[in-house]
Amino acid sequence: MKTAVVVFPGSNCDQDAVKAAASVAGATAVTVWHKETSLPDRTDLVILPGGFSYGDYLRCGAMAANSAIMNAVKEHAAKGGLVLGICNGFQVLTESRLLPGALLANDCMHFVCKPVTVRVERDDLPFTLRYKKNEVLTIPIAHNEGRYYVDAEGLERLEGEGRVAFRYCDARGNITPESNPNGALNNIAGIVNDRGNVLGLMPHPERYSDPLLGGNDGAGFWSSVKSWLEGGLR
Repeated sequence: MKTAVVVFPGSNCDQDAVKAAASVAGATAVTVWHKETSLPDRTDLVILPGGFSYGDYLRCGAMAANSAIMNAVKEHAAKGGLVLGICNGFQVLTESRLLPGALLANDCMHFVCKPVTVRVERDDLPFTLRYKKNEVLTIPIAHNEGRYYVDAEGLERLEGEGRVAFRYCDARGNITPESNPNGALNNIAGIVNDRGNVLGLMPHPERYSDPLLGGNDGAGFWSSVKSWLEGGLR
């Protein structure tokens, strides 16, 4: 499992992602500077990490989406390679049009940093094989612009095609307004592209991949990818 973690100016979760992928799944994880024009040979998983790329000036992820490395990331995704965008990485994926929609300012209009509960909507994705459908996970969020939005037609398409991967929920798995930390449409916390190989996710699984950090519900992301690459075995 060869993992490339892209580093933009302002990324602050790149080393967290490297350590989580390596310690949980035994991945060979390396960082790739945003000015590079190619990914390491035989890269399996590309991670666009959390942080504040380019200081979140202009729009979150807009400048990073135009970085030199993104052409290689798009080519990797087009070939079926796995891409995971976490928090700011999710914003980069929407700005680069690898995923539809946009991440808008939280409806509370301030930065939110806390553990939240999310429900697994699909357990057949490369990123979710080690979870069960409707399983409730506790994973931290840390964002100011995490409110997922897409137009009505796009939302209908996402829901109809089963491309919502995670939703904010309460501890029992109920989808409620109170469990939505940012006002995201339909409590959406993460979505995939039509092929299921590109995932954008606002919560930070790398921050809850070791019990020493307060929880390990995020560890399943890395072991799922490993299982997928080994043939989709649970």
